Amino acid sequence: MLAWPIYLSFGAALTCFVAGRCCPGAARWIALLASVAGLGFAVAGALTTSFQSGWVTLARTPWIPWLGAEYFLAADGISVVLVWLTGLAATAGVLFSWNITYRAGEFFGWYLVLIGAVYGVFLSFDLLLFFVFYEIAIVPKYFLIATWGSTRREYGAMKLALYSFASSALVLIGLIGVYALSGGTTFDLTALAAKAVSEPAQRWLFGLVFVGFAVLAGMWPFHTWAPTGHVAAPTAASMLLAGVIMKLGAYGCLRVALTLFPAGLATWAAPIAALSGIGIVWGAVVALRQTDFKFVIGYSSVSHMGFVLLGLVAATSLGLSGAVLQMFSHGVIAGLLFAVVGRMVYDRYHTRAFAELGPQRVSAAVPFAAVTFVIAGLAGMGLPGFSGFVAELSVLTGAWQKFPVWVVVAGVGLIVGVAYTLRTIQQVFFSGETGPESLAAAVAAEAISWPEKVGAGLLITATLAVGLYPRVLLDWILPAFNSPIFAELRRRVGG
Repeated sequence: MLAWPIYLSFGAALTCFVAGRCCPGAARWIALLASVAGLGFAVAGALTTSFQSGWVTLARTPWIPWLGAEYFLAADGISVVLVWLTGLAATAGVLFSWNITYRAGEFFGWYLVLIGAVYGVFLSFDLLLFFVFYEIAIVPKYFLIATWGSTRREYGAMKLALYSFASSALVLIGLIGVYALSGGTTFDLTALAAKAVSEPAQRWLFGLVFVGFAVLAGMWPFHTWAPTGHVAAPTAASMLLAGVIMKLGAYGCLRVALTLFPAGLATWAAPIAALSGIGIVWGAVVALRQTDFKFVIGYSSVSHMGFVLLGLVAATSLGLSGAVLQMFSHGVIAGLLFAVVGRMVYDRYHTRAFAELGPQRVSAAVPFAAVTFVIAGLAGMGLPGFSGFVAELSVLTGAWQKFPVWVVVAGVGLIVGVAYTLRTIQQVFFSGETGPESLAAAVAAEAISWPEKVGAGLLITATLAVGLYPRVLLDWILPAFNSPIFAELRRRVGG
């Protein structure tokens, strides 16, 4: 059942493309049903599958025999958590796109192609299959932004595509390298992890693959595609970019670079930790200086993804589990923030400028939006009780022994994060006057719809559930790092 969301998403995408020509309104219902069903299959499949050996095969059949490539789908606890995140993000994204009427069939068709490809990446244990799904995800991103986006949408879409393809080239060189150096007989991740290549080769392969994937994860200074892409994208695409697309890069760093090239970690860990620490502070400081609502959230995503990369290169049990928790947490919280900015505020006021939103008395016109953003902002700040607190605390604690300086730097980034969050709340929602004119403008705003309320409730519930009871995810994540796939990494780092 864990593999069904892949097929369901691609099948529903084809149905949306066809249905959109005769009944555009049906496409949103098809997308919603497919997203909810995908999430349901992901949860049910995980709960009914035994992971005693660390991972479980979902499908395995020859694909390109002369290359040794297989259609090999498998899952462990890490995959399960990120598949759940994808299901949540997909469902919420459809709900926040309920107002899409322009070429709705194509919109939801491309949307579901993207979701299907993301599922495929998280469940692929054959490196060539992994790369194919990874590349498929680039195409829908371009069309979603270029066709349904807003601010400089063609520029944002092209910049995202160019960064994605350029970084993918680095990854492809690394994958070809490990394939050739391992005998040129298989792309099986589990087999390649068992027969590691030489340490000198691992050093340069690790750099190519980790950096190639980290570009999509928003690593400073290769992060500039992220704020531009987020701002240009329609609401659902922004939610997916922050919620799951950036996680594809981080997942690749973990699943491929750390798993196959653990000897290279010693060479690259310190510079990557430095770039991660700089990215945390840089993203937060730039977010503090923004006057565009969406750019604030775009740069905050760069900052928060720095915690993921810091936890990964720390490579301790606590750091790695914290990194995966942060992937889930940031995916949920950033998705919620972009939903408020794009759907609840921008679609009603047609501006994202602080100076124009402040006098509109947004909190009085759409109090649900104000409350939702405050909750999401507190979660992003790392307030105890939300998932962000558990995730970031785990990363910082796990990285302290190896990178104390960059943990302190990251702590500064957290403080700046509190500042830009409170500033944004005050500037957008609570800076307006209380006179008759502003109240009239507030009353004129469109009421929050039921899809928006359901989508917000879903994401808020997720971040609260993990924050209050982190074992709901940790019981899946921690056993995965004890599997044979990570044996060499554990030996290298002593974890």
